[in-house]
Amino acid sequence: MQIDLRGKSSIGDYMVVATGRSSRQVSAMSEKLVERLKSDFGRNARIEGKETGDWVLIDTGDVIVHVFRPEVRDFYQLEKMWLPAGAPATAST
Repeated sequence: MQIDLRGKSSIGDYMVVATGRSSRQVSAMSEKLVERLKSDFGRNARIEGKETGDWVLIDTGDVIVHVFRPEVRDFYQLEKMWLPAGAPATAST
């Protein structure tokens, strides 16, 4: 899910929320994304949580990426904090 943060927050312009099926997949997806950002766009990214693989945060400066295991994403429901009131949480997935 992509969430437009422009004008809502100074932490970045966009937030992406994604789900992996397991801790191993969450870690692998996150690692591959950081590698591709570096090789394809020359962007360095900070990464947190890759070791446990429950919730990985990737910060590129302009874009913040959260990769969750399904249970963790359901628990935190992070996207609900940033969506306009009344917007369905699955609209942009």
